[in-house]
Amino acid sequence: MIYTVVFTPEAEEHLAALYRYIESEASPAIALRFSSAIVAHCEGFREFPRRTVRRDDIRAGLHITNFKGRAVIAFIVEADRVSVIGVFYGGRDYETLLQSGDE
Repeated sequence: MIYTVVFTPEAEEHLAALYRYIESEASPAIALRFSSAIVAHCEGFREFPRRTVRRDDIRAGLHITNFKGRAVIAFIVEADRVSVIGVFYGGRDYETLLQSGDE
């Protein structure tokens, strides 16, 4: 089965904020390369999205995975869709943010 991967508005904002941060600390080229790599990684969830860590203790149906040891990607697997709900960078307390719904 091939899943459709979508990004919630919150996840899109997380990516935009991450881009802005890296752009200010490094360069636009590095920011684009890193944020594009995260999107490509998420597109890889089209096949076998359930191979990641399931975190029902945080939110029902939640899956998480790390990206290059610097970001945590949170998503929900539905019938034929993977919804990326958050991209958390730099040690942010994603567990609390996802439990409170303030992602």
